[in-house]
Amino acid sequence: MADITIIQEHKLTMEAARIAAQKVADQMIIDYEMTADWSGDVLTFKRSGVSGTLALSENQAQLEIALGFILKGFASKIEEQVSKNMQKVFAVEA
Repeated sequence: MADITIIQEHKLTMEAARIAAQKVADQMIIDYEMTADWSGDVLTFKRSGVSGTLALSENQAQLEIALGFILKGFASKIEEQVSKNMQKVFAVEA
C-alpha cells in the first residue's frame, strides 16, 4: 500500500511524458542512489526505505510511493516536495 499517491494531470504526448519521467528518474538515481526500470508505461523505482511506481497515461501521471518505517514520519514533507516537482515536469504544455 502506498504512503503517498500523487496524480498529476498533463497535456504532454506519451513520448514527451516518458521523456519527462525519465529525466526525473535520472535525477533520482543521482541524488538518492535509486534504481529505476521501465515496464511498458510504468517506471518502477526503489532503494532502501523507498519504493514506488510512476504510471503514465494519455492525460495523467500517477505516482505511488511506499516509505519505510524511518521515512514515514517525513511523508507529508516528501509528498509536498514531490508534488511540486511533478507539477514542474508534467504541467508543461505539449
